Parts: sequence; structure tokens; C-alpha cells
Amino acid sequence: MTATTLVFLGTVRTGGDGHGTGADTTALAVRDGRILAPGEEARALAASADDVVDIGDGLLMAAFGDGHAHPLFGGLESFGPQIKELDSVDAIVAEVGRWAREHPEAAWIVGASYDPALAPEGEFDARWLDAAVPDRPVVLRAHDYHTVWCNTEALRRAGVTKTTPEPRLGWIVRRADGAPLGTLREWHACDLVLDQVPARPVDDLVEAVRRAGHAYARAGITWVQDAWVEPEMADAYLAAARRGALSVRVDLAQRADPDRWREQLGPFAATRARVDADGGELLSARTVKFFSDGVIEGGTAAMLAPYLDAPHSCGMPVWEPAALAEAVCAFDAAGFRTHIHAIGDAGVRAALDAIEAARTANPDWDRRPVITHVQVVDPADLPRFAALGVIANFEPLWAQPDPLQTELSIPRIGAERAALQYPMGELARDGVRLSFGSDWPVSSHMPLEGIQVAVTRRTFTGEPADGWLPHQRLTVDQALTAATAGVAHQAGADDRLALVPGAPADLVLLSEDPRTADPMEIRHARVRGTWLGGRCTYRDRDEGE
Repeated sequence: MTATTLVFLGTVRTGGDGHGTGADTTALAVRDGRILAPGEEARALAASADDVVDIGDGLLMAAFGDGHAHPLFGGLESFGPQIKELDSVDAIVAEVGRWAREHPEAAWIVGASYDPALAPEGEFDARWLDAAVPDRPVVLRAHDYHTVWCNTEALRRAGVTKTTPEPRLGWIVRRADGAPLGTLREWHACDLVLDQVPARPVDDLVEAVRRAGHAYARAGITWVQDAWVEPEMADAYLAAARRGALSVRVDLAQRADPDRWREQLGPFAATRARVDADGGELLSARTVKFFSDGVIEGGTAAMLAPYLDAPHSCGMPVWEPAALAEAVCAFDAAGFRTHIHAIGDAGVRAALDAIEAARTANPDWDRRPVITHVQVVDPADLPRFAALGVIANFEPLWAQPDPLQTELSIPRIGAERAALQYPMGELARDGVRLSFGSDWPVSSHMPLEGIQVAVTRRTFTGEPADGWLPHQRLTVDQALTAATAGVAHQAGADDRLALVPGAPADLVLLSEDPRTADPMEIRHARVRGTWLGGRCTYRDRDEGE
């Protein structure tokens, strides 16, 4: 087979040792999917190369990774009513009604993801949806995926009434007379309705994977941590791999259930083995996902002190701390990497305690534990991230004072705890490995949007002028590293930490160099091309090349 050589000419960010400290180079040569040579050696190959790409005023760098996302959910959102960007309850109801009229064959109307800040305290009424669709069940996920809004028919199908007891893990928001309002929070409450929704055929799930991969390629992303995988989702990914529908590397994090995790140990290991055998080079299943708690905007994140608007409540831990530690120890002993959702300060502490317990109980191995979101951290717990080797996975787009913060989160926890949110800068100064994710479709999957916020701590309209908690800002290079080498480290892909000879050619070509751009303009740089192992998965041809 003839070797294929690709040469890029222009500014190349190599990433150095994987910490973002390496010098730039002026060219990069790729052969058969791997980096062949940088600099003048690469330039010398241009005359005989099969393809030459002019970087121009842009930047070539290691492709982005997404250290925490839900690609299959993201792909599925395109199948239902398009409510994600709508800015009022009336607009959502109108879109649901339109979709229902155009799809009379749909037994259920299922959509995502609405903005919970559009209704007071995030509480949505079933009767608002009844006005558009009274005769078929409607269930919509909030964009945090921890809450659903459904109509009366969906509640009826699920048997949710004023006499339905509160589930152990979840809340039924009720009217004054005890009847369900139409808003359900967290696992067991949401599942009362979601368990009634007919399963989608595997062809739909494979198409969702394909659409998600296309979206990621256009964003310059080549590796994703799917951070919430149920058994049928693993089957869909395997089918996608067999059909050639994967255009991004994906690691599957199977979700541990606090009520049956011991029963899951064997099946999780069996799924890992199936994926290793049949998933090809792009698919793995090396991780287990734990939800330590919920979300602040819903009042379900686990806090060390009560919520201001609910002085009787410190939130809703999904696991008791001792049970979480026991489960993490067991999956760690079975060779699974740990990925823990932790939002509140009590949730973060429980996650750190569980990781520490696994390190104490089990032999040393390359475990690379991840705590994701890391929203509110008690100052006493910050040093533990470095001491325990924990990777702090942030969704940097959230580190801005948007309506979710100003209207829901900050009023619930108060100014003192609000000032502890998303401590990227402090952890970076402590030497903690940072990785970036999007939580897509919870929020945008476009890495440059999150990088801009990490650097500025400002909304896209520029507030506040000096940045929100400006001591937590990152430099552009730190943010780029978190979105590239930081995610590669999380993935266990040490060969993708930097663009050095022999490394896989996972690359993104940007129209501008974010390091020299106005920080408030970083997100406007275009992805001109994405290469996965040297194979082009997306190319913006507007440049006329």
C-alpha cells in the first residue's frame, strides 16, 4: 500500500510535553495517520506530498477533546420538537404543538432541552403543554437533564397522582392540593414518566450517533467521553461501529446505579470486553460514571449547609457517602476508571473521599480518576485534588453569570458559596490536571465558546467587565491545553498529549490563533478542518482551497 503524506504549512501549536509549554513550529508532516515530522523537515516534504494545506493566518493544533458529554442524547434531540434555543414558555408550547401536528403517528412527543430559568423556580405546569397537546403524552427534558416537564396525559400514563409517594431519589413538584404540577426532578421521579416512553429502534440510535459525530467533527473534536451510558446505548454504539457510522473516538462510561451496582459489576465487565472485541479502534468502555448529587438550580446538589430558599434541605445526594466509596472501590478493583458527577460542596467531598478510599484499598494502577463539573468546592478540599491525582473536568461555558446563575443558583446558595464556583485558576495553580468538557447537549459542544469563558469569565455580551471571580481565569494557553492535552490525559491517550513524531494525527485547523485574538472574540474563530488519525472528517471549503 502506498504511503500517503500530508503537509501543513504555517503556525503549528505542538503542545510540547502535553502541558502547553512547547514551542510552535512552522510546518507539520503527516504520513499514514501519524505525525511524521515538524518544522523544516516537514517543509522539505511539501514538494512531494500528496496534499499540502496552507494554514495561512490560522493555527494548526491538536484536535479538541470533550471530557464529559452525552453524544447520543445530543443526536436524539434532532428527532423531536426543536426547543433548545427558545426563550419563552409560549414559544416552547407552540413548537411542541407544531411538531405534534406534523407527526400524528408519534405515540409520545419527546423533546429536549428547555431552559429551566424560563419559569419561576424552574417549575413548569402540565397545563401549559395540555393547551397544545391534550390527547397524547408529552415529556420534555430540561437542559440539565435532571428535570422533566410533562403534560397531564403523560402523568396519567405513568400513574402519577396526588397520592403517589415521593420517590427515594427525586421530587414530584406539587400544587397546593398535592396534585403533581408537571415538573419532576432527579432520577426516580423523572423515571416515573420516562420509563413509559417506548424504546427507540436501534436504527434511530445509530443515526443519532452518526449525527453527533458529524457535529463533533465540525467543532474540531476527535475524542469524547460519553458520560452516561445505559445497556441499550452501548449496543447502539457497537452497531454504529460495525456500520462505519462513527467519526469520533468515544469512551463509554456505564452508569452505576446506587440500588443495584453490585449486580452491574459483571455486566459492565462483559460490555467492556464486547467493546474491546468488536468496537474497533474508535470505541472503548473503560469508565464507570457515578452521580454524587444533582444540580444547584434544581435544589438537588448536595451541599454542606442548607439552601437559603429551603433551610430544611442540603440537597439530594444520589449515594450515601459510604456507599459511594464502597462502589468506587469495587469498580476500581475491577480496572474501571472513575468518573464522578459532583456539583455541590458536599457532593465534591464525597467524591474525593470515595477516590481516596479506592487508592487506600486497592493496589496502585493508572486510574486517572475524574471529578466532573466541580461547581462548588469547600476551600479545605481544594488541596486534595492534587494529593489524590484527581483530574478536574470543568464545563467552562458555565463559569459565567448567566440567568441560570443569577436567577436560580446564586439565590439558592448565596453570595459566599457562589464565590467558590468553578475554581479553575486555583486548581491550575496547585498543579491539578484540568480537562474540559461540554456536557452537550446540556450546553454548547463548541470548544472555543467554553475556552473564551474560561479566559474571560464573562458572558458573551461582556458582563461583568472585570470578569466573574476573575482570580479563577485561565490563560489562553492553559485553556487550550485543558481542551486538548488535558482531555487526552483523561482518556489515557499519552500518545496524543503533543504533536510529536509518531503521535496520532488528530488535528484541528482554526481560522485564527486564539492566543493572539481579542479574548472576547475567541469563539468566532472557525474550524477550517478536522483530521482523525490523519483522515479528514470535516473541511470548511470556504477558503477556496
